Amino acid sequence: MTARDPLSDLLGFELLEEGPGRAVVRAAVGEAHRNAHGTAHGGFVFALADAALAVASNSHGPKATAVAATIHFTRAASVGDVLTAEAREISLGTRTATYAIEVTDPGGALVAQFTGTVYRRGAST
Repeated sequence: MTARDPLSDLLGFELLEEGPGRAVVRAAVGEAHRNAHGTAHGGFVFALADAALAVASNSHGPKATAVAATIHFTRAASVGDVLTAEAREISLGTRTATYAIEVTDPGGALVAQFTGTVYRRGAST
């Protein structure tokens, strides 16, 4: 995805869109991304949503780092599925910001709902 994010590159994440307070990242679920049940590992789905959070929250300039994140899995994804994580800004404050990220499967069905809050280092507005 970027030279500064080797984990995203390792997992095969692709940045599709970015803008102020938003991002879209996608990745294909591969054999190495499976859990013991043969479906997409929750850690893979979490990492995809977290990558979208990172891009969206750092889009305003000040460095942003996650301080809290939650995820709710709504359905399993299969090997071969291309998942899309779309982040949108919910609130932008002087020191913190919150984002909602939806992870969907190729048919647009919700795989997971992720919420992340970041601390904005050095932000003045």
